[in-house]
Amino acid sequence: MAGAIALADAEGIDAVTIRRLAQDHGVTPMALYWHFKDKGELLDGIAERLFADVRLPTPSLGPWPQQLLATLEAVLDALRPHPEVAGLVPRRAPSSEAGLTLAEHTLALLRHAGLSTDRAAEVAGYLLNAVAMLVTPEPGREHGPDSEARDDAIRLKAASLSGLPLRRYTNVVSSAGALAACASPDAYYSLGLDMLLTGVTAIAEDDSPGEIEA
Repeated sequence: MAGAIALADAEGIDAVTIRRLAQDHGVTPMALYWHFKDKGELLDGIAERLFADVRLPTPSLGPWPQQLLATLEAVLDALRPHPEVAGLVPRRAPSSEAGLTLAEHTLALLRHAGLSTDRAAEVAGYLLNAVAMLVTPEPGREHGPDSEARDDAIRLKAASLSGLPLRRYTNVVSSAGALAACASPDAYYSLGLDMLLTGVTAIAEDDSPGEIEA
């Protein structure tokens, strides 16, 4: 899976095919078809590897929001280096042991927060989607891995936004640099996780406590 993920990182998910991987590894496509009957199974394998890379925090007696944030940070750490394949993760959690382990851990925290079984499942699914979507549209990342070409593209985008009619797009013009690229990617992700955690905390406070199921 490491080769498939590296190929996606370098050339995008569309480049990841059984034929291309066989070529890169100097084997025949049939050798890989023993392991993956089609591209769908290959993508499942990539998602499973990403789930396996999630280093869940050790269970503690700390407040559930703190534990949930640590969990989201662990998922982000696993996905952030691989934006091209991060979108494979959300709907594949039930398809691997590592994904199920993450799901069980997250659901337990949400149930501890007082959410009902159904609400916890909805929120857990949303959180996984949201973390994956934090990774894929990081401003500036769409210009590719080549640093020089990326910097040139960002400057052009910022200049284009700065050149818009000021009276009509006052806030867009003043935010041109931030819209073109992240001044601090770490701060960008920290803000995203804080927003998610704030939302979950508000939901937990608004929901009727009820009796938590065993």
